[in-house]
Amino acid sequence: MSLALPGLRAALLAAGGHAPRYTHRVPAQRLARRELARSIYRPSFWHRIINDISRWLNKLLGGMGPQKTGWWTLIVLLCVSILVIAGVIIWIGPARLSRRQRASPIMTGRPLTAADHRREAEKLAEAGDYAGAIIERFRAIAVELESRGVLPPRPGRTASELAAEAAGPVPASAAGLRAAALLFDDVRYGDRPGTLPAYRQVSDLDGGLQAGML
Repeated sequence: MSLALPGLRAALLAAGGHAPRYTHRVPAQRLARRELARSIYRPSFWHRIINDISRWLNKLLGGMGPQKTGWWTLIVLLCVSILVIAGVIIWIGPARLSRRQRASPIMTGRPLTAADHRREAEKLAEAGDYAGAIIERFRAIAVELESRGVLPPRPGRTASELAAEAAGPVPASAAGLRAAALLFDDVRYGDRPGTLPAYRQVSDLDGGLQAGML
């Protein structure tokens, strides 16, 4: 190890009053280690942190970290990742909200009879509001099943729960009830437009259930 380091030369001068022409190897190594241990020869705290992060990123990215591609490339990649994560969060938010909405009960407002719901459904269908007509017709089915004792009255029952619970007592209509429950959820909570064929599907199911329970 060279003894030309300024700090090491100063240490030797301080130890002996002058710079010797020859220093034994062991004392020289000891003096060199002592001098190099000083903080001026060690990287700063932040420099060590940056080096550690750089090594970690290079290892994580398979050698394509900032040491290879540069910090600006890394910054661009991080920005893109943040945008992707934000997009996923924004997309999941409405989906999560939709799931909570689908857990809402079928019935809202004041209680009506099945016949009342059917009349309201027909009025809405004649006015071209097939989404509202589907909702009212499915509510008519729910009230009919409860009033005839097929299902026990339960205010908080959802459309999917009704279809699942009624599958046992009326197995022949199980598939129709599941399809009608999906239509109800789509127009009620999914903001999908109703159609005349979809309304007729729910209306026919309602008529078939009435005929089978008479």
